[in-house]
Amino acid sequence: MGVVNVTPDSFSDGGKYLQPQSALEQAKRLVAAGADILDIGGESTRPFADPVPLEEELTRVIPAIVLIRQHLPHIPISIDTYKAQVAEAALDAGADIINDISGLRFEPEMISLAREREVPVVVMHMKGRPRDMQLSPHYDDVLGEIEAFFKERLETLTTSGIDLEKIILDPGIGFGKRFEDNLTILRELKRFLRLGRPLLVGPSRKAFIGQITGRPPEERDAGTMGAVAWSVLQGAHILRVHNVAMARDLLAVIQTISARKGPSYG
Repeated sequence: MGVVNVTPDSFSDGGKYLQPQSALEQAKRLVAAGADILDIGGESTRPFADPVPLEEELTRVIPAIVLIRQHLPHIPISIDTYKAQVAEAALDAGADIINDISGLRFEPEMISLAREREVPVVVMHMKGRPRDMQLSPHYDDVLGEIEAFFKERLETLTTSGIDLEKIILDPGIGFGKRFEDNLTILRELKRFLRLGRPLLVGPSRKAFIGQITGRPPEERDAGTMGAVAWSVLQGAHILRVHNVAMARDLLAVIQTISARKGPSYG
């Protein structure tokens, strides 16, 4: 999943792809590099970010989606939003997937929209909201609490008429998580496989990578690949990244090594 941030203030590439034509050019680069899905968002959800008004978010994402869909008719597009009206307009413009950081909690209309359109939904775990999620987050049992959240969401959404096969789970690396929480989630990622749904992991250029490497966001791709490699080996199904070319190379090496049988000794 390649990231296209149509925002002026994203922590990693703010302002680069704010104009529809720039977003299209980036989308083309990501697809050429091997992206299977494009994730388009018009509101930065970095820590301490302020919410974006509805009309502003629509103005940012809809022209970009229309243009990308026109030029890249076959690539799946996910709309990264927690606003039902933005998601609806994005689906009308050609998007295929709803990627909601709130797990379809902030706006009840999002559940009915997903049910009616029968589209895949990414259900992410987050404690709080972007503007306050990193203000001293605390867990007694981070894995248990995320798993309980996923179970509740799966029950609520399927009871509401959303097809279980349409649901993707995202543990929300960096969203209301401490440094050690992010490491624990990645270390024990296989635990969430028992819920029977695909896992999306988004470690790309996150703060915990910076804490480990000491590098600013624009220099965290190599560190990100360490987290991507680990996530793949733990069973992750979708990797949300900024540097698709690097991730593709990494995956090619892992897949080639794992497919080859080594020599037999005795």
